[in-house]
Formats: sequence, C-alpha cells, structure tokens
Amino acid sequence: MRKLYEGKAKIVYETEDPNKVILFFKDTASAFDGVKKAEIKGKGELNNTISSILFEVLEKRGVKTHYIRKLSEREMLVWRAERFPVEVVVRNVATGSIVKRLGIKEGTKFKRPLLEFFMKDDKLHDPMVCEEHITLLGLAPEDAIPLMKETALKVNEVLREVFSKGGIILVDFKLEFGRLPDGSVAVVDEITPDTMRLWDEKTGEKLDKDRFRFDLGDLLEGYKRVLDSLRGS
Repeated sequence: MRKLYEGKAKIVYETEDPNKVILFFKDTASAFDGVKKAEIKGKGELNNTISSILFEVLEKRGVKTHYIRKLSEREMLVWRAERFPVEVVVRNVATGSIVKRLGIKEGTKFKRPLLEFFMKDDKLHDPMVCEEHITLLGLAPEDAIPLMKETALKVNEVLREVFSKGGIILVDFKLEFGRLPDGSVAVVDEITPDTMRLWDEKTGEKLDKDRFRFDLGDLLEGYKRVLDSLRGS
C-alpha cells in the first residue's frame, strides 16, 4: 500500500479503490502542537476500536460519516474525503482554552452546548475563527457550514447519551468534516479520547488525552475505561 499522508496519530494508505483509503492508528501520543511526544504501545489499537464503535453508533443514528468498517486491530477502511481545514468544537463543560480565553470557572456547566470553530494550522496554534472567516478564507464551502453545525450538535446529543450510560461525562470534543466521493459532507478523521474530554461522572477523573498532556496518570488505563464503558452500554 502506498502511503498518502502521515499525521501525528495516523497514517493514511491508498487502496485499489481510488475512493477508499485505510487509516492506520499509530501508538504516538502528542500534545501542545507536537511539542510533547511519546510512543505508548497499545494506544493505536484502543483508538481504532473506540472510533469504530462510535462511528457505527453515529451511522445508526443517521449521522453521515466517512466510516466503512474496521479492518484490523489498527486499521479502519473509510471513504476518501476532501477534508476542510476547520475543527468544530462542541463544549458542554468549561475547561481548556475557553477557561483561559474568557475567564470562565473550570467545570462550569453550560446551559446549552457551546459550538466554536478553529482553523487547523499547527504553526498558528489552531486559531479560533467565525463563520465569516471560514467563508472568506475558503476554509469550507459556505453552504456546508449550517450542516456542520447541525451535525456537530447531533453528534453531541448522541455521544452524551452513550457515555452517560457508562458513567462518563462528555465534557467537549472536536470534529472534522470533509466532502466524500458522492459529493456529500460528512464527519471524517477520528472520534477518540484524543479528540474528546471525558470525565468520570462520580470522581471527576480525566479519562482522555489530558492524562498525557498534564501527567495525570496512565493514558492506556483511561482509554481502556472508556472502551469498557462503550462495550458495557
């Protein structure tokens, strides 16, 4: 297989079908725009399994994604997509950058989900952008923006329900979108503890990549607990 692209957490390989690609999940953990890195054996398998489960749940609930099927412990078959360089972030509880930007108290629960856009650019540290920026800079088609917002909020609704059954709070998450070969706009990339913040409902313990970012405990232990909660629900 020819490698098409390698990112911080995944490698994309071509297949015999030009409309399909394989995502290979690496064991690399990274934070702070790649400044902090480590190889954690088993991380790739956990993320591939978690993402596959969540994509399947979303597809069943009517959310369009690039997911086709899980191929192996580390590989996922997906539709090839023209990715938009925009991250859509949905927040249910205040933590991370919004606490620093707006002075909101850590752990504040929002009355309704808060949706934000960020431009994907490590060199610029993924700056926050508004819908006008997205349109004028050509980051995504103007007619796709309402769909991206609607879909992100639907994903939030579904995932909050799924994680709640396992005693986990969905604090926030980011999504990426792209255009599939059939012309439709769909959720792409991955949905894992790398791209979400997940807290234990009873103890508040962080079960996501913040464990690696801030040395809060064993990363694999947190991810395994997330996977166990999904299998149990």
